[in-house]
Amino acid sequence: MSNKTFQEMRSEIILRNKNGINFILAASICWIIISFLWTSHMNSGKLVLYTFMATMPLLPLAFVFGKIFKTDWKIENNPLNDLGLWLNFAQLFYFPLLIVVLMKNHSDMPMALAIITGAHFFPYAWFYQTKAYAVMAGVISLGSAYIGYQGYGHGGHWIGALVAVSLWILAIWIYRDYNQFRKEHKR
Repeated sequence: MSNKTFQEMRSEIILRNKNGINFILAASICWIIISFLWTSHMNSGKLVLYTFMATMPLLPLAFVFGKIFKTDWKIENNPLNDLGLWLNFAQLFYFPLLIVVLMKNHSDMPMALAIITGAHFFPYAWFYQTKAYAVMAGVISLGSAYIGYQGYGHGGHWIGALVAVSLWILAIWIYRDYNQFRKEHKR
C-alpha cells in the first residue's frame, strides 16, 4: 500500500493521466464516424451495427493519443488508478437501457448511446478535479435528449456532431485545466 495521502494519489492521477485527454480525443473520432454513418441511407439494422462498430477503435485510438500526449495508462502503487477504470466500467450498466431503446426504435440508438456517453463523464469531474466533465456531461446528455426528442429526421448525424464537438470542447478545457493544475503543483 502506498504511503501517499489521498490528495497526493489523486494529484498523481491528474498529472500522469492528463485528465484523460487521450480517451476524450479518441471518443471524438468515434463520434465523427457515427455522425457520418447516420447521414447515409442504410437500413436501420445496418446503421445500428455500424454504430457499435464505430466505437471499436476507441481503445487503439486512446493508446495512440496517449503516446502523443505522453499519458500513463497504469500508475503502479496508486489505488486510485483502479477507480478510474471502475468509473468507466459503470457505463456498462446503462447498456440494458440501450438494448430496450434498440428494441423499441432503432433510430433512437444514437441518442441513447450519447446520453450514456455523457452521463458516464459526470464522476470524472470529481476524479480529475475539473468541472469540465460535469458541465459537458450535462451538455451531451441533455443536448442529445433534446435533439432526439425533436426528431430531426433520424437525428443521429446531429447527435453525433453534437457529441464530437462537445468532446473537442471538453478536450481543450481539460487540457487547459491540466496545465493549470501542473503549474500550481510545480511550486
